[in-house]
Order: sequence, then C-alpha cells, then structure tokens
Amino acid sequence: MIQKKICMVGAYGVGKTSLVKRFVESIFDERYHTTVGVKIDKKRLQMEDGELTLVLWDLAGDDELEPLRLSYLRGASGYILVADGCRESTLDIAGDLHSRIAGVHGALPFVLAVNKMDLEAEWRISEDRLARVTALGWPLIRTSAKTGAGVDQTFSTLASLLLQDLK
Repeated sequence: MIQKKICMVGAYGVGKTSLVKRFVESIFDERYHTTVGVKIDKKRLQMEDGELTLVLWDLAGDDELEPLRLSYLRGASGYILVADGCRESTLDIAGDLHSRIAGVHGALPFVLAVNKMDLEAEWRISEDRLARVTALGWPLIRTSAKTGAGVDQTFSTLASLLLQDLK
C-alpha cells in the first residue's frame, strides 16, 4: 500500500476544511470552522494500480496576519490549491502560494479547486481568468463542498498525478 501526504492550501474561508470533510466523511456543515495550524485526515482510494492512502493535511488559511507555514509542506507529495469562486482575490492568493511552494519545495503535483460552484451566480472569477489559468497547464476543477460536485474528481486527479510520478 502506498501512502502520500497531500496538503490543502489557499486563503482563509475558501472551503479547504469543507472539501476534506466532504471527501473523507461525505458530509457538509454550513457552520464555518476556522482551522488553527493543521488538521490531518486519511482516506484510502482504490486505484487501477492498487490501493493509495492519502494523508490530508488541512492547513490554516493564508492571510495577512498568519501566512502559510511552508514548513508544513515538508514531505508532501502534492497539494490542492483552493480558491473561492465568489472572491477573485483568492485566485491571486492561490497563484502566490503556488509560486512560494515551488520556490521552497520544487515542482510538486497539484490541482486547483475553484470551490463554491453551488453559488456560481455569485462568482467573481471570470471565465477568461479561469481560461488563462488552465492555459498555464494548471489542472483546474470546479468544486462544491456543499453538493459534492467535483470533490472526488479533484482528489482522484491528484492521486493519478502522484501515481504517474511513481512510474
């Protein structure tokens, strides 16, 4: 059995904890829960090449008062960048985090989850902006922790990227 450390990174309030909860426990909680430091969960996936256990590190959101501690990514095999479709600034923060992570830890596999697609009528990130991100080669998946849309796809896409690195 293969085990891989995955970090959830993004601005505060983008839904990192909700995405993990939906993926691991298949539940959604309307209440906002601030992550202090890091919360760790595990989930086993059955892949074509065998079983893969993801050890999910849900990191506290990056903001002006408490920037992401890049040391939490030590030993990570990959990460999920999370942005909130209703807050365009969170995509800028995701881009900054991606650059900072690559600068310290090198090129790790990642997926960008643009969350809250259940609120798509309130989205502030334009289609053109999303197209520019995908043109950079970033795997982008629209997600909703509330409905579950795109959540399993996000984690399975990253799992597949991790397994490709093993070949």
